[in-house]
Amino acid sequence: MNEPRPVIVIGGGLAGCEAAWQLSRSGLPVQLFEMKPARFSAAHRSPALAELVCSNSLRSDRPDSAPGVLKREMRFLGSLLLEAAEAAAVPADRALAVDRIEFSRHIEERLSGTGKIEIRREEVTKIPDGEPVLVATGPLTSDALAAEIASLTGKNHLFFYDAISPIVDAGSLHYERMFRASRYVEGGGDYWNCPLTKVQYEAFREEILAARTVEPRPFEEAAYFEGCLPIEVLASRCLLYTSDAADDLLCVDLGGRRTIKKNRII
Repeated sequence: MNEPRPVIVIGGGLAGCEAAWQLSRSGLPVQLFEMKPARFSAAHRSPALAELVCSNSLRSDRPDSAPGVLKREMRFLGSLLLEAAEAAAVPADRALAVDRIEFSRHIEERLSGTGKIEIRREEVTKIPDGEPVLVATGPLTSDALAAEIASLTGKNHLFFYDAISPIVDAGSLHYERMFRASRYVEGGGDYWNCPLTKVQYEAFREEILAARTVEPRPFEEAAYFEGCLPIEVLASRCLLYTSDAADDLLCVDLGGRRTIKKNRII
């Protein structure tokens, strides 16, 4: 029997790595193309496969949530991403969050050990003709390949949302003024919370509004996904408290996503 032609997978991100893994499990040879480290996008930092360039959280792992149901379906199908996420998991209450470096290392090691996946570190600028090809380059597609895709599909709907999680230097925190708690009622208390008075909170908000922000790159448009707003956009829209008492205690989690008043999310 003739050996089947290899399936070409373009893009070594999360989708491309999972696709290559599932194809190899079906017995098909795969050529997985990744342009790093020869070429990096504006957002890439690591030469590793499956680089997480945004949050290290894969969202909720609860079985009664939509992300949790999806994760269970992926586990049932033998997902490499979920295997790697569980191997690299870090405490995050009911969410599944990972150590980025360990997550990528696990995936690259597993792909390299299949014997059916050839990892090729080179940029693809043209979609090959006459070959089975899966394009999984995502929003960080190189300009040349993006132009190639647009010539085939049009570009009116080539749009995506992304966000950068705020990072706080642990050495700058006064832990004696903070407490650990869950973002929700249940949980193991994996998040640090910062209690503030109303006066402190207003000063915190003003500092956010006056702070230097990340300027959009030429290819970005400031159109935000309402479920993942930058902290400065949240701060610019309103004051996130309901009491006028100057000494009422409010708590802000370090992600800047929720304000808690007297242990209630408002």
